[in-house]
Amino acid sequence: MKVIFTCGGTGGHIYPAVGVAKLLRQRHPDANILFVGAEGGMETRLVPKEGFEITAVKVYNLRHSVKPSALAHNVKSLVSLVGARRQARAILTGFKPDMVVGTGGYASYPVTIEAAKLGIPTAAHESNAVPGWTTRMLSGSVDEMMISYERSGEYYKKCKSVTLTGTPVRGEFIGRDKADCLRALGYDDGKPLVLSFWGSLGARDMNRMILGCFELEAADGYPFRHIHACGKTGYQWMPRELKLPVETLPGGIGVISGSLELREFIYDMPLMMNAADIVLCRAGASTLAELCAAAAPSILIPSPNVTNNHQDANARVLEEAGASYRMPESECTGEILYRRIRQLLSERRRLSAMSENAANMAILDATERIYTAIMRHITTRKN
Repeated sequence: MKVIFTCGGTGGHIYPAVGVAKLLRQRHPDANILFVGAEGGMETRLVPKEGFEITAVKVYNLRHSVKPSALAHNVKSLVSLVGARRQARAILTGFKPDMVVGTGGYASYPVTIEAAKLGIPTAAHESNAVPGWTTRMLSGSVDEMMISYERSGEYYKKCKSVTLTGTPVRGEFIGRDKADCLRALGYDDGKPLVLSFWGSLGARDMNRMILGCFELEAADGYPFRHIHACGKTGYQWMPRELKLPVETLPGGIGVISGSLELREFIYDMPLMMNAADIVLCRAGASTLAELCAAAAPSILIPSPNVTNNHQDANARVLEEAGASYRMPESECTGEILYRRIRQLLSERRRLSAMSENAANMAILDATERIYTAIMRHITTRKN
């Protein structure tokens, strides 16, 4: 059995493919699995660390702007697709896969569309509530469109087949006891725990905004414990901007002031997310799947810097299900955020309902569903 996974650009495109590839290898140790990404993309670094071979095609992203520089870049990107499709066809004819699965990113398009033209079974997976550029372009050609939200089916009425699979998450997010997670973190003072982190896009502005929230927490005597992941860049300046006495955490992983912790990264997100009473974050598709798997109530501040404003669409799905509170970045200040946190923490029944609603949205067998779809097409082809 030979399977190609094609993905890239963000972890939200890469890790779902890796999760399915791992299950495929577990069930079929002799399976030959190849990843195809974009030259210079993060997938060329991440995929080999997960134990899989990857090759690349030369393809560029599209910029959503009317500036002359952006238009010139987009012309270059469209021209590059011609060469990328030739590269993709050479990879496909050389590897001879039984199935090609695209999980997003610009590299997915030339590889998957060429596979469809060659008569190779194809599938595409969309983690977001609304289709991205690659998914839209592939939806009429692939044999299987796999979606993460039931309501998203309205975008794919012309597809040959649409399957609700959800977005794969690591098993460590699922079924963990909150009290056990708090004990593992050494938190036994009974204070509520708030966890916050932002993606790289717009993170500096969001980090600066949340400083106002930190100051109000300190002024009120730290009514809750707060762990914030600054990111590499943020950690270089945020501790200095706190204007509060700080001390270094054991292992140098961050600093602490009162019940506030600033960390460069969250190294055990499943543990933290399951321990938290509220999670503040962006609305990327993989993050939302993790929130639901962990049954974590959330305040979502969608990034306005993404294609088609898809994070806002993602956040609306959770908000309408009663699992989250959505807050547009344009309306967000440190003071408003602090008040919202205090309000939600005071409404324990609402938090409990948000947790239950998030859990009800979780598709915990997403990896299994995608694997089943892949095997169905491979078996049909061989028969």
